[in-house]
Amino acid sequence: MIRTLHVADEVRALAPGFGYLAVEAHGLTNGPSDEFSSALLDEAARRLVARLDGRAPQDDPHIAAWRAAYTAFGCKPSRTRNSAEALAKRALADGGLPRINRLVDVYNAISVAHLIPVGGEDLDRIQGEMRLVRAVGDEPFATAAGGAEVVEHPEAGEVVWCDDEGVTCRRWNWRQGVRTRLTEESVNALFLLERMAPMTWDELRTAGTELAEALEKACPGARVEVGEVWAQES
Repeated sequence: MIRTLHVADEVRALAPGFGYLAVEAHGLTNGPSDEFSSALLDEAARRLVARLDGRAPQDDPHIAAWRAAYTAFGCKPSRTRNSAEALAKRALADGGLPRINRLVDVYNAISVAHLIPVGGEDLDRIQGEMRLVRAVGDEPFATAAGGAEVVEHPEAGEVVWCDDEGVTCRRWNWRQGVRTRLTEESVNALFLLERMAPMTWDELRTAGTELAEALEKACPGARVEVGEVWAQES
């Protein structure tokens, strides 16, 4: 059964068009990027080019909606891009998409192909309930700087994902913390696909199903469950 995630009322009020889909996987076999995950990334970049048809990523209606949500909580979207837009820009650049590890490559490919923010968390490192809230400003956020782990704090009012130990992702889906990120040792994971209107619920479900199928191919024997869409009216 997919674990419960909580969206605070103040976030619901900020972005009425927000919704998400969770995919939970157990018994994964992660490892270095390989031929399968690299091919997924290459295909995702091709699908992105076809979708944009010459437009910049920020001109896509879904990315424009995310930019509006970022602006609503005081963040400048041209400086701090949501994860889908940031990946799309890398996919279109000469260097292309980075290769991280098999699991991260898989969910990054889904993000780029569908132009939707997708995150992956190590289930064994999550402490308590996952919550999407507006930060007070004193919550700890473990990140890396100069090759060393450091603790930062979000700005007051910033939208963050957090658990009982602290922030797991800052500025909604801008930067993931190091504590719960997927490593080559991860075996159980929670993947979160985040939608803003005008992306439809069917489009969100299609992206989630594609992620589940890719995980099953990348990790034969894994148990993958796609949850129900969470929407404002639910």
